[in-house]
Order: sequence, then C-alpha cells, then structure tokens
Amino acid sequence: MGLLDRFRGAVNRGSGTRRAGTSGNEDLRYLADWVRTHVGVEGFIEPKTTVTDVTAVLVAADGEWTRRIVGERGARRLAADLSIPVYDVSKTGYPRRMRDYDARRRAERQRAFEDELRDL
Repeated sequence: MGLLDRFRGAVNRGSGTRRAGTSGNEDLRYLADWVRTHVGVEGFIEPKTTVTDVTAVLVAADGEWTRRIVGERGARRLAADLSIPVYDVSKTGYPRRMRDYDARRRAERQRAFEDELRDL
C-alpha cells in the first residue's frame, strides 16, 4: 500500500473526515456551547472538498473563530438549532474581522517570541 493509498482509503471509509474520538453530535454540541460563550456569532458553511466533508466556521464579533466538520445534515441542523445567521462561505467569503483577529494573534505571538529572545 502506497502512502497516498492510505489517505485515499481513509477518506473513502469516512474516517479521514473527523478527529479521532469525536462524533458529529459531539462537534455540534461543541459548536452550540461555543455560540453560548461568545458574542455576535455568525456561522459560515464551507463546502465539501476532496479532503473533508462540509464544515462550519463560527466567527464571534471580535473575530475569534472555530471550525468543525459537520456534514451536510449537520450544517442544516446548525442553522436551525443555534438561532444565528448562517451563510454559505462560497457566496459571502469570510468576514474581515476573522482575518483581523488572525493578524492580531500573529503579531502577539511575534512580540512574545521577540521578548523571549531579548530575555535570553
């Protein structure tokens, strides 16, 4: 079995689309908890790819975000159950605040790294 055959087999069996030890229901519970603990959350559904099933990205008002594989049924459930706006990311794109949040986090990590080097 070649290296790529191993990955293709995992995706075909469906085991390559979830983190080890989690189920779709656990992911949906996690997302529901995340919505409850963050302000101004919107959902963005990402289409299925050759590597992953349908995924949901939740973005809070401050730009903090999380992503989970939810599948087609899970995406529909997410929109109905969480009472948040849910968008198709292929039509709307990702919100600017998400990119800004990532940029801030990168800058914070870089400053911490530079401070650590200075202290050596």
